[in-house]
Amino acid sequence: MMTSRERFLTVLQGGKPDRLPVTTHWVTGYFLQQVAHLDEQAFYERFGLDPILYLAPHRPDPAKGEYFDPDQSAVGFLESRRIVSDNWRIHSEPITGRDHPTARWTIVTPKGTLTMVLESGAYSSWVLEPLIKQKRDIDLIGEFGTAPLCDVEVVQRAARDYGERGLVRSYVCCFDIFGQPGTWQDATCLAGTEEMIMATYDDPQWVHEFLKILQRRKATYLESMAGAPYDILELGGGSASSTVISPKIFDDFVAPYDAPLIEIAHSRGQRIAYHTCGGMMPMLEHIAAMKPDAMETFTPPGMGADVDLAEARRRIPREICMIGGFDQLHFFTGCSAEETRREVRRCFEAAGSDGGYILCPSDQFFDAELPLIEAFADEAHQCTYDVTSAC
Repeated sequence: MMTSRERFLTVLQGGKPDRLPVTTHWVTGYFLQQVAHLDEQAFYERFGLDPILYLAPHRPDPAKGEYFDPDQSAVGFLESRRIVSDNWRIHSEPITGRDHPTARWTIVTPKGTLTMVLESGAYSSWVLEPLIKQKRDIDLIGEFGTAPLCDVEVVQRAARDYGERGLVRSYVCCFDIFGQPGTWQDATCLAGTEEMIMATYDDPQWVHEFLKILQRRKATYLESMAGAPYDILELGGGSASSTVISPKIFDDFVAPYDAPLIEIAHSRGQRIAYHTCGGMMPMLEHIAAMKPDAMETFTPPGMGADVDLAEARRRIPREICMIGGFDQLHFFTGCSAEETRREVRRCFEAAGSDGGYILCPSDQFFDAELPLIEAFADEAHQCTYDVTSAC
């Protein structure tokens, strides 16, 4: 019987483990606190899931005059300790009178300030006022923006302590305050998705300039990751899915910036999972051509996307692991345990019977019936790799 980590690594290399690996993508704080009443690692153990340890320790580069943000009181979603300098200072102040907690963020540089307003609910945060309001705002990022480095020693200690329990996972650094791992995706968080799409037609030169600035920051981070014993890093994000942009925009403005990042990651001994939470079918070959080690999330039509798991498996090279595909909206709530089990079997038969597949909800979930999670994990345990590769 394999350990969870052995199971994960086997499928990431395209092989068949002892059984189907089964896990979740980024267990939300809301679910852990309000529904499960468990911490993250206890959640994996309680339900018999293959565990994942998420961590993203950053460190500053003192040679560039950078240091940890002394005003940061907490680490946000997809954020680590922020790196600032005397020329890149970050402040926030609450905005009262809103239905949800709201804050105005200000980045102060010697040549001007950038501001962003974020509002947060129980499930997520959203932008009320984008950081990039004028096209030349990007010059302040380009001239003064800091870039985190990976704290390799912290990752080494964490991985050593975690041992064979499960996968050690992280993500390519996102922009300060609010961002995504992918280059295009980071830009949409800062300037607005619709605005970025329109700019690809109205001012493509500016879009390329902006993306180069954001890519440079991510490249600096990835170049510092040699020796960090991560099992996989996440790159990408939903705003590069086919339910948001066309394959042409992907080829012109996404792949040219994320494919080189994948090459840097590989040169530093890191694997990449390319995350596309949305439509994927028109993009499958486009994503695969960037040569990630894995692709996710394979969101099904029942959740508003378009993925046919069996067709995706036929079209994606065997050396690329598939992660996701499970419909958590309809099979973690409001159904019978047998229906959940049938969904597990459907995913396994479509994408996992020859290995190279990790069963996982197609991205996060916030509400779930605990007996259905039990059925999800238990049925996956019965999906074994024998002569018939049957469940």
